[in-house]
Amino acid sequence: MTEAVSTESAAANAAAATILIADAFSPHGMQTLEAAGCTVHNQPELTEDDLPRVIAAVNPDVVVVRSTKVSEAAITAGRKLSLVVRAGAGYDTIDLEAACKRGVFIANCPGKNSIAVAELVWGLILSCDRRIPDQTADLRSSTWNKKEYSKAAGLAGRTLGIVGLGQIGLEVARRGKAFDMRVYAWSRSLTEKKADQLGLGYCSSLVNLAKMSDVISVNVAATPETKQLIDETFCQAMKPGAFFINTSRGSVVDEAALTKAIKSKSVRAGLDVFANEPASGDKTFSDPIVKEAGVYGTHHVGASTEQAQTAIADEAVRIITQYIATGRVANCVNQASFTAATCILTVRHLNKPGVLAHVFYTLGQSSINVEEMENIIYEGEHAACARIQLTARPTEDDLNAILSNENVLSADIAEIRR
Repeated sequence: MTEAVSTESAAANAAAATILIADAFSPHGMQTLEAAGCTVHNQPELTEDDLPRVIAAVNPDVVVVRSTKVSEAAITAGRKLSLVVRAGAGYDTIDLEAACKRGVFIANCPGKNSIAVAELVWGLILSCDRRIPDQTADLRSSTWNKKEYSKAAGLAGRTLGIVGLGQIGLEVARRGKAFDMRVYAWSRSLTEKKADQLGLGYCSSLVNLAKMSDVISVNVAATPETKQLIDETFCQAMKPGAFFINTSRGSVVDEAALTKAIKSKSVRAGLDVFANEPASGDKTFSDPIVKEAGVYGTHHVGASTEQAQTAIADEAVRIITQYIATGRVANCVNQASFTAATCILTVRHLNKPGVLAHVFYTLGQSSINVEEMENIIYEGEHAACARIQLTARPTEDDLNAILSNENVLSADIAEIRR
């Protein structure tokens, strides 16, 4: 892979790229892709069941999704499919294992919806405190109950506990300070020094955060490690009358334990996400937690502002156009952090056809697998340097065989230090 790609080459690649957009997407984003020479198929109403059939018919290079689930069947349906872009931060709706096995990159657009989600968090917090939805419902039914709704506790001086301090958590924290709240945070990567730099209180224990907080906002990604992170122990530790806000993913919370806390401890909950959300296109929803008194729900719309969707679309377009032009995937979530490589073979060579084929043939004869490589071209394009990560160290005979090619200038081995 060279470090630079000509404008003509990029344009040719774009013209050959087919993009399937399987969810709502910014018209400006689609226009930008088309202007870059891509063929864009816009089918925003696709369901999880529809997607494999449409991918097989369209045969796209890239699929863009927002809420539509991407199953193994969808990933294997595309002969050319090599990239799926999640137009949002979370990617738990995509079968990551199937993508890895098929050699399909998965990319997301983190941080672009942080403000939008944080704004909804505060809408839910205020709903819990002032019971705005209940008041609206009473007014619409011609009921005036000022005495009941005058019992709000207020937020200033109370403690806000933030679970997960990524971009969304930071935006929630900023707004908490504006409400004159004491803001504490827990995150696996957070240190006391970092919290102090951010002007936040540091809590090393998730359960202690539950015990001390009047308001709790959950802002973590859905991963195997965060599944039911908010468990019965956490829910039992919450203060009576605390407010619990979840705008991350339903899988992060043990809903049965939260329901128990709502009933037994008068906990109020603001929920934008649920354990069993409808599939794309399904208009029915029957999660019993939303029927509990003191639960205020929204329709998984935390990122759904025009500002956020424009920013996300711009990021998705950036990822796609960069991938088409260079082969690199920005925000890739399924590239291996570590491989089986134990050493790096550095080969300086003349930039001529067949040189690397000779190197790979020699390695293959010794059953040495190439894990990763880069081939950097020097100015003038007369010579290049290939850095090849290998699963085993080549023997002296292997190196001599590589050097036997008159176009190979040098070949050196270095161990990979982890």
